[in-house]
Amino acid sequence: MGVVDSPNGRRGPGKKKRHSKRIGFHLDMTPMVDVAFLLLTFFMLTTTFSKSNTMEINLPPEMTEVKVAENNVMTLRIADEAMAYCSLGNEAPRRIPLYDTQDSHRHVLSTPLRQLIKQQAKANEKTVIVVKISDKARYKQLVDIIDELNLMKIDRFSLDDFTEQDALEIKRAV
Repeated sequence: MGVVDSPNGRRGPGKKKRHSKRIGFHLDMTPMVDVAFLLLTFFMLTTTFSKSNTMEINLPPEMTEVKVAENNVMTLRIADEAMAYCSLGNEAPRRIPLYDTQDSHRHVLSTPLRQLIKQQAKANEKTVIVVKISDKARYKQLVDIIDELNLMKIDRFSLDDFTEQDALEIKRAV
């Protein structure tokens, strides 16, 4: 509450009238501080922080060499934002749209690409999918592909560098 200090108005004998003193004002801040801390405590106890969505990828040691038969390797190359190039073994890559165009607000991998990956994984359980992404592609595309592989419960995949040889392979795509 506010308190106003006022002079008591008495003058002694022979004193001249002085200019009026400035009246002091004291505001008690205790209730406002109490309310501020109650609000702070309320919001700290009732809100939650958003949890980060992380994906765990177990990477082998740098110098590990795993022998895989050539016909068990499916290579998925992403050269730009629109197309994926998929090949099995030494065959020429097939050009497949990366995303469905009718679902423009949601980025979902295209149905033909998902079906191709799923068919290959079912046909041969030893299939290893090698994902190669060029510098022109976006990081989100890599995340979308890994998400889709996790949804399909495919855990045998590898990430590799996009080389000049991959660029030449894309040029001979069907």
